Amino acid sequence: MLKDCDWSKDRDYKTGSEDDPRQFYLDGLTNSSEFHLLLGYFSSAAINLLALGFATFISQGGKMRMVINHLLSKKDKEALEKAQQSEFPVGLFDLSDIVQLAATLNEYDRHFFECLAYLIAKKRIEITIIKPKAGRGIAHYKSGVFFDGANYVGYKASCNFTWNGLSENLEELEAFLDWEDGRSHTLVRKQLKVIDNYTSESDNEVEYLSPSDIEVAIKKQFGGKDVDDLLIQEKELLKKKSKLSFNSKLKKTIERIEDEIEKRMSMPRFPYDEGPRKYQQQAFENWKNNQQQGLFAMATGTGKTITSLNCLLEVYKKTGYYKALILVPTITLVNQWENECKKFNFKSIIKVYSKVHWKDHLAAILTREKLFPTEQVSYIIISTYASFAKDSTFIELNLLSPKTLLIADECHNMGSSRLIKLLDKITYKRRIGLSATPERQYDFEGNLKMFSFFNSEKEYTFEYSMKEAIERKVLCRYYYYPHLVSLTESEMKDYMDLSLKISKFYNSDTDNFVNNSILTALLLARKRIVHKAYNKISVFRDILKYEYAKKGNLKYTLIYVPEGNDPNDYFETDIYSEKEITDTDIEAVHLIDVFTNAVKETGSRVTIKQFISGTNNKDLVLEQFANGEIDVLTSMKCLDEGVDVPRSELAIFCASTGNPRQFVQRRGRILRNHVDKPFAYIHDLVVIPKIKTHNESYKMERNMLKKELERVNNFASLAENSSYTLNILLDTMNYYDLNLYNNE
Repeated sequence: MLKDCDWSKDRDYKTGSEDDPRQFYLDGLTNSSEFHLLLGYFSSAAINLLALGFATFISQGGKMRMVINHLLSKKDKEALEKAQQSEFPVGLFDLSDIVQLAATLNEYDRHFFECLAYLIAKKRIEITIIKPKAGRGIAHYKSGVFFDGANYVGYKASCNFTWNGLSENLEELEAFLDWEDGRSHTLVRKQLKVIDNYTSESDNEVEYLSPSDIEVAIKKQFGGKDVDDLLIQEKELLKKKSKLSFNSKLKKTIERIEDEIEKRMSMPRFPYDEGPRKYQQQAFENWKNNQQQGLFAMATGTGKTITSLNCLLEVYKKTGYYKALILVPTITLVNQWENECKKFNFKSIIKVYSKVHWKDHLAAILTREKLFPTEQVSYIIISTYASFAKDSTFIELNLLSPKTLLIADECHNMGSSRLIKLLDKITYKRRIGLSATPERQYDFEGNLKMFSFFNSEKEYTFEYSMKEAIERKVLCRYYYYPHLVSLTESEMKDYMDLSLKISKFYNSDTDNFVNNSILTALLLARKRIVHKAYNKISVFRDILKYEYAKKGNLKYTLIYVPEGNDPNDYFETDIYSEKEITDTDIEAVHLIDVFTNAVKETGSRVTIKQFISGTNNKDLVLEQFANGEIDVLTSMKCLDEGVDVPRSELAIFCASTGNPRQFVQRRGRILRNHVDKPFAYIHDLVVIPKIKTHNESYKMERNMLKKELERVNNFASLAENSSYTLNILLDTMNYYDLNLYNNE
């Protein structure tokens, strides 16, 4: 804080004295949250003293206002020199050519501009450019005000702009501490008023020029570095400056700032300097007030991972430690969660799955906690559900401290037959369950136990719907086009034969199935008929032709091809195989080839890539897709879990999955925001079998179809073209006497 700084006793600072101006700027920048600057000339001499401490100021969330005069180019300078017969500083920056300017900067000046670019990109700086009227000049002095949220420190500086080789500029400044006396308080308020008048454009003695072109140019030329990059760079520059300085007081200040940077770089922190979104903060408050337990039902794409890790970060801020066990379905997600944890600067991360050696690392943590019970031991363990459910692994992991936070990603897995038996034995008191759709399909008992485990029997601890996400621009708006696909006569016959057998397992009173292996096999066999429906490919080709004709290309298109045999299409089955999603069976390969070839036929210039389990360099493929080098990705399930493709703007769902969770994941994936994507466009192929009313399985089929159409209608209700879907579904609703807008 500003009050804690060791300010010069007489409040004066001068180059070469013990109280060096650089000391003042370092103290001011590193202890403030706001900086109001009247810079005057935009020159090397003017910014030289401001370069160090700037990144630290930014890392603390600092915001800035900067007023500069209109001498923005060599031409401006020459014109004013001729008119006023006056001299101007050596090193005046020519901001009319930022690229040329960048080539001439020293490392301190470049650091200043890179910090400036960061503030511009984050909209945390307000730049005002002023031009005097009637030939009036602008004072050569610099002045400014620092603010830490409670107190102000102002200053006024004069500078001898003569540049003698490598020597420092001669500078003097006087500081005003607003808490010190009436005069200082008045002077600070006077300085603020001058800057306020300029930034509000209410001072009639000057003209105001737009800074937008300069801001864009600076951001383009000097942008791209994050806070950590700038801090690392600042630390190196501080070291160099310390070696060149003989001022013991300045050296001590530099050492303090270096230590603070080192400490900040090693501490857990929120990965984005704008901090968590308001709804993510609300999720934490709800969780904290629910005995630090709860289910978070959050739409795909709204940041479930970050929301839960922010809860862990808040625990760390309060207690000084972080302890977490994170459960995920696949090894791919183990690695993705590891990356997210590293963004928060969490350390001591252990991955638990079959292919890694983790037991020694876990034993070391357990031993340390046992030997030093008062020490704040921190760790994060990320495990697949498959490993966690093994008896030997569960016993070891369950020895972790009860203070450990359990984060269950895709938490519906916690209600599976194997894990449900372990819930009562789990000792961790802090718990978070994450899912876009926490409920397990056709599993009332599993849902009850899982909701109770997360202390969310009555309602979700936090819910963030897709509707809210779109309204608040967390997800993008979209157009939705369902396409009804009919079965051929032979397909319909096979479908009905299987439906008759399936109906034997259906309880019409509860609208539920009796889950067993025979039923699963029957459902999968019938699903294959839907996946391979002959009429799909012709509808698919029509969609491609329409979209290609509309845009002249198929860039940024995702195609979800019907997959092979997956029991999860219907039931939350045993997921404890630890295997990644596979799509290598003969039937699946044939299907993806058929749809891929249809895309190739659309146009010779269309580039396409299959994104399947065997795809090499998946990250590179996604990068090429985002850059437009690959137009279309065809996939089965590899884009379902945790893969970010925000650039995608057109999606075609060729598989009517019976599991609503999969559909929710897929639509959330396509709705991720991107600066160049105002809308997303989604085509959905929905197979509608036509069952006669006298058929024995009619009631079952009608209820299952209603669920499918409710899914379609729900998604359509949030679309820009919601009425389109009603017209498409009307005939089917009338045929089956369905009302999708109330419970029958």
